[in-house]
Amino acid sequence: MATENQSYRITRHACPRNCYDTCSILAYTQNGILHKVEGDPSHSYTNGKLCTKGYSYTNRVYHPERLRTPMLQTHRGSGRWQEISWEEAMKIIADKILSLNHRYGNNLALALNKYSGNFGILHNAAEGMFNSLGPTTQAIGSPCWSAGLDAHTYDFGDYLTSDPEEMVHSQLIILWGVNPAWTAVHSMPFIYKAKEQGATVVVIDPIYTTTARKSDIYIQVNPGSDIYLALAIAKVIIEQNWQDTKFIKQYTHGWEHYNESLKNYDFNDLLSLCGQTIEVITELAELMYRKRPMMIWTGFGLQRHLQGGQTIRAINALAAITGNIGTIGSGVQFAQQQTWQFNYNILMRSAPHSFRAVDINTFDTALQELDNPPIKLLWISCRNLLTQSPARKSLMKSLKNLELIVTVDQFLTPTAQLSDIVLPTTTQFEEWDIVASYWHHWIAINEPAIKPYYDSKSELEIAQLLSKTLNVLQPGFCRFPTDLSSEDFIDNEFNNELYQQLDINNWRELLDGPKKIKLPTAWENLSFKTPTKKFEFLMATLDKKSNSPKYPYWLLSPHAQFAINSQFQNNPWIQKLKPEPEVVINPITATDLAIITGSMVKVFNQNGSIVAKARVSNDVPGNSIVFYQGWTPKSNVFVNDLVENQPTDMGNFVTGSPGVAFYNTFVNIQKL
Repeated sequence: MATENQSYRITRHACPRNCYDTCSILAYTQNGILHKVEGDPSHSYTNGKLCTKGYSYTNRVYHPERLRTPMLQTHRGSGRWQEISWEEAMKIIADKILSLNHRYGNNLALALNKYSGNFGILHNAAEGMFNSLGPTTQAIGSPCWSAGLDAHTYDFGDYLTSDPEEMVHSQLIILWGVNPAWTAVHSMPFIYKAKEQGATVVVIDPIYTTTARKSDIYIQVNPGSDIYLALAIAKVIIEQNWQDTKFIKQYTHGWEHYNESLKNYDFNDLLSLCGQTIEVITELAELMYRKRPMMIWTGFGLQRHLQGGQTIRAINALAAITGNIGTIGSGVQFAQQQTWQFNYNILMRSAPHSFRAVDINTFDTALQELDNPPIKLLWISCRNLLTQSPARKSLMKSLKNLELIVTVDQFLTPTAQLSDIVLPTTTQFEEWDIVASYWHHWIAINEPAIKPYYDSKSELEIAQLLSKTLNVLQPGFCRFPTDLSSEDFIDNEFNNELYQQLDINNWRELLDGPKKIKLPTAWENLSFKTPTKKFEFLMATLDKKSNSPKYPYWLLSPHAQFAINSQFQNNPWIQKLKPEPEVVINPITATDLAIITGSMVKVFNQNGSIVAKARVSNDVPGNSIVFYQGWTPKSNVFVNDLVENQPTDMGNFVTGSPGVAFYNTFVNIQKL
């Protein structure tokens, strides 16, 4: 709860961004103004510290370009905006909803495209409001983690992770395709502690990252070849008889087929494909045999390939082969939702599939092809659609078919700029909410520290206001609750089981500090949730798709250090650290093309092109080009212009649709 410290009022918060760390925050206010933020020392994972982005939140709250009132654009994309009242905005939207309902006899012409810009539980109000209208059209799936979630579900029966704080007990930590020094900074102290206690840290990544610089062993794998590396390691483990035969026999299923299938792959071919020597593979295989417990952390980028799910499964198999599952400091870490055990009453679902589902990654196709009825109204929430979706140009073209686009945001993002109405929403310092992590095991609260910025409203308030407006115009049209407070909604999300796991009696105890949910080490009892109750091995046909002479370079678009997707990049602090986009290339490539750092270059393929300054660096392999993803304000450079919608091999089971093979994009480059 709010406390006083000298002249400051202190309130508790949690960063709700799509990030591993979900940092716990203390906000310091004075006379209703947010002066500074600090990390909350009562949280043992984030441990009283924030990242650069977190410390910059005061700049975000009071950013001069932050939206203050609802805005109406005359002629979409014209830039001719005018301020309107909430009553006017709601009347325009409600009139269009009712008009479409009368035209088609249902609400399927209304579409919601929402994702992960804010992971707060009450930010599910948009889904709840849409579900309260009866069947509508809603985007399902994920551009982030679909293939990986399926891979873990097929192998283990569910996707669980151990407490990342348990890494201190590991003797071998393999950071495979993940760069926590940038993207999960609070994990690094646990990794360093493990090193102090004798652990070996191995980083496997095409890019020589900041994390790689901190490792004991760095393996620069060829892009898209991680599956071949995993198979090569498995072959050495088995040939050297380093496998855990007892574990395999008692706790796995499909071993014989897996072992036999490995024989179909020539070892030298695997080495060539992943770009490694037999000495490197043997050293890593022997480490897995001799240093226990071993924990493997697989990043999301690994499964953003055509065979992304199979890649994760091949890596999972290494943990099973060596018996590194179910003990403290072991296992394969990817993501979890064990801490998300809320009731989700806010979703207002009358049935599990009570809407017309559209793949979030092929939304452009749905806008063009859906009929009976076609989509005519689009509501965008917690998303910057035009910077984070594949096939951006196709998506922009598809938006022309819509009669009304409404975006809920804090800034005029590229997506908001192509909307008809933009509704300003609050930050986590101006609203109530509950936030859980998909990585660590803590749950924290957001309480209002300051009043809403000018005329902004929470997403819950927006949903309630639209529901009220609709019901005034046509009584009973929307059943979303309008008489409940934010605290009432939070009350409805907690249950006795969750209270017991948090060891609290009421969610308001979170006002005294975040709480850690009581969860065992992942798969501690070695009773898996697969049909056989065992870990499942599977071998499948491998795709050796590679670059072409016309487009010879892999395009890698990982997360930037000072941004989360397209968020934070307009923050003044971040702008000083990274004022413009850049294309990072290897010195050999640069020499061949007469490119130096600072040269303007064009990166292009059959889908489009981007122009930016080059930076020459040995961190990037010779067959690749790196362009960090997200929106760089006013640059008009969108890396997703180069990315087409290629589905990953898995994703349908957990999220309802496959992911996107962002990293199976090939390009060429030329100096301008």
